[in-house]
Amino acid sequence: MIKAALFDFGGVILSSPFDAFNAYERETGLPTDTIRRLNSTNPDDNAWARLERNELDAGGFISEFEREAREFGVILDAQRILAGLRGEIRPAMVTAVERCGDRLATAMLTNNFRDPSTIGTDPAIDRIYGMFDVVVESSVVGVRKPEVKFYKIACKAIGVQPEECVFLDDLGVNLKPARAMGMTTIKVQDPAVAVAELESVVGFPLG
Repeated sequence: MIKAALFDFGGVILSSPFDAFNAYERETGLPTDTIRRLNSTNPDDNAWARLERNELDAGGFISEFEREAREFGVILDAQRILAGLRGEIRPAMVTAVERCGDRLATAMLTNNFRDPSTIGTDPAIDRIYGMFDVVVESSVVGVRKPEVKFYKIACKAIGVQPEECVFLDDLGVNLKPARAMGMTTIKVQDPAVAVAELESVVGFPLG
């Protein structure tokens, strides 16, 4: 029986950060998915991963990420990339979170680098954060998806076993360890399709 619904943030509740990467690439004339390929190089220990584990502050990240980009053969403005990452809210997914919250425990599982100084400055985002029973942020707990410890922290915080969870993420690499632990997983590509799949799993309407 499903007792908890777990949601990624960017790429699930918000539009994908890859959209922001591609927009930057179009603006600067870089080949499509340059940033995505850069981030997939040494993905556990590169500047992006270290930022999400709070091992680098924004300034340290900008310096390291731009250095990695130069080694990769491109010139990037890391500060502009960070500034453009705030995605568009997907209302249907927000409604699904609310409906799940009426009957199930809910948690947000996000790899992030949320600047504490921005909390309270974006009411729409803060409202979404407040909808969840538990929020597990990589920058707070010091580990990130797809590390197994991240999912264990989430399950412990909610008080459920992995097999009692359904987890939505837009990246297969993040879903794979969750599925291996026993979670039901849904890959979010088309949000409407994902919500329909979630309805089938939880057994009640989410619209």
